[in-house]
Amino acid sequence: MKRKKPVANNHPNKIPQNVIEKVIELRTIYQIGSIRISWYLERYHGINISESSVYRILSRNGMNRLPKTASKRTIHTKRYSKKVPGHHVQVDVKFATFTNSDGKKIKRYQFTAIDDATWIRALKIYNRHNQTSANDFIDYVIEKFPFRIHTVRTDRGHEFQAKFHWYVEDKGMRHVYIKPKSPQLNGKVERSYRTDQEEFYQLLSYTDDVDLNKKMEAWENFYNFNRPHKSHGGLTPYEIFRAKMNIDIQGQPKSEV
Repeated sequence: MKRKKPVANNHPNKIPQNVIEKVIELRTIYQIGSIRISWYLERYHGINISESSVYRILSRNGMNRLPKTASKRTIHTKRYSKKVPGHHVQVDVKFATFTNSDGKKIKRYQFTAIDDATWIRALKIYNRHNQTSANDFIDYVIEKFPFRIHTVRTDRGHEFQAKFHWYVEDKGMRHVYIKPKSPQLNGKVERSYRTDQEEFYQLLSYTDDVDLNKKMEAWENFYNFNRPHKSHGGLTPYEIFRAKMNIDIQGQPKSEV
């Protein structure tokens, strides 16, 4: 009587251990959701894995829920995008509080600009919340954005009053205010703060202002060039920009069919 060969325990569809470890690493380090983990693995590691498989891995390891943050979205907005890059750029300020090595509370101000059409962002930290900082930031935005800006849209904060208004207008751009008590009209920049909190500030250790601005610049570059965006179906803001400008990912004009 012939003995049956032992059945292998390895299931043909079993996810390799190195992939499981990479999923856990991405969740631990970057605090991102299952769909974005799936995009990261495909884009940067050549690993094709479904969102549902990522979710199951996270669930089995007690990581299916993202940590709660202080920046829950409470404003319900109807979002829209201008089709032309630079047509409308939303500008706003986020307050950030840190603790220095002496245990003293340090307040800093993150000026943020986001393009309506592409979601390309410019970010810079200041230690003063005033029109001088706002004017300097506009120069930074002009330098950083790869397109001409038509209109800058802000709330009516003191940092965006007459001195700022005419500074923007003198640069050849329009400056318009959103309606009072209507932050949802600058919904994209408001929503982007949640991303900053979950993927940047939550993982940040403050040492000094020089170090903070270096880290902010690195985060800005990562957001614009490398971070798959859920609203763009996994593309980055700069990939959307190139597509809108009829340029492919390699920077070459698209051929006409």
